[in-house]
Amino acid sequence: MHTGGDLFVIELGAVVLVLAIVARLARRIGLPALPMYLLVGLALGDGGLVELPASTEFIEVGAEIGVILMLLMLGLEFSAQELIDNVRRSTLAGIVDIALNFPPGFIAGLLLGFDPIVAVLLGGVTYISSSGIVAKLVADLDRIGNHETSVVLSVLVIEDLAMVLYLPIVSGVLFGGSALSTTITIAVALLVVIAVLGAAYLFGDRLGAIALSQSSEALLLTLLGGTLLFAGIAGRLNLSTAVGAFIVGIALSGDIVSHARGLLLPLRNLFAAVFFVFFGLQVDLDLVPDVAVAAVVIAAVTVATKFATGWIAAGRVAIGKPGRARAGAALIAHGEFSIVIAELGIARESDLGALAATYVIILTLVGAVLYQYSDSITLHTPSESYRARWQRKSRLAERLRKRRWSPTR
Repeated sequence: MHTGGDLFVIELGAVVLVLAIVARLARRIGLPALPMYLLVGLALGDGGLVELPASTEFIEVGAEIGVILMLLMLGLEFSAQELIDNVRRSTLAGIVDIALNFPPGFIAGLLLGFDPIVAVLLGGVTYISSSGIVAKLVADLDRIGNHETSVVLSVLVIEDLAMVLYLPIVSGVLFGGSALSTTITIAVALLVVIAVLGAAYLFGDRLGAIALSQSSEALLLTLLGGTLLFAGIAGRLNLSTAVGAFIVGIALSGDIVSHARGLLLPLRNLFAAVFFVFFGLQVDLDLVPDVAVAAVVIAAVTVATKFATGWIAAGRVAIGKPGRARAGAALIAHGEFSIVIAELGIARESDLGALAATYVIILTLVGAVLYQYSDSITLHTPSESYRARWQRKSRLAERLRKRRWSPTR
């Protein structure tokens, strides 16, 4: 027992140190660390370089906490009123987003022979962009004040809000059993979501004031304990634990939000990294070559559809072409939510895990690079290209005329 405990500590310490090295490397080369965490998990999973028999159970628990903390922090980013305002302002962009980006995954799932529920999950994987990665890219490249950034954030808010309805429904269908029990599960899930959102809208400041404490220790324990408790209850109701944590974040508003972010961010970063490692551990590397072509094709389609989504959304508020290009490139990166969705179905369809991991790695890297260099992306229609060439020739002819008739020559 003592030897096993020592092995557990050694394995866990080694994994955390590897993640630290990966995080430093990612920062040095200017790319998100998330896809590299997935690669670490793949290297430690079935068919990988090293196996972790002693610490797998702890990593699984840590991964569950990671999902809960990621969604809690996401919920803290906006109040119920902000959600309502964003929905009103960006409804059309949200509809375009769903129409362009859900079908590629759903259709691909059916073509790959997945059952319809797993195909719906793959549709969710291709639909949802990564709020965390996009926010980090915007901050790192100092584009927070750009006009298109508010458009991008509005689209991301619509996506996150859609997940509040999407996750309970697919969870109910996956785990509900019979048609009657599934219907009851979905109805209960939606009622809980509506009730909590209504309470957040009416009493959010009061709830935040009750939870707020002058003691950082007491506040951290209150937030962590309350969130884990509510997320666990949500799981018992066949809601996703992630949805439960997201609702808790939305329900809190006021002064507690800024305090909570500072306290929870280090924990979120640690357990989020553990989550991506655990997802990689669940993927059988032998399956990756079988889904690589499909992942590349779906990724190529999604790059085009996500870029079009940002281009259209930014164009509706009269943003110029460089801003539209930046908005489209920003939405390409996929990450935490795509993996959360894929994890729901990985037990039902093992290929889904390998496909989602490969897809997320591709889109995260491509999205980060395209967004970084999006200012150099220029799109011209044929008439615009002809006009531009004609203007350049006119300016050149005018300069030659001036040089020819200049009195000094």
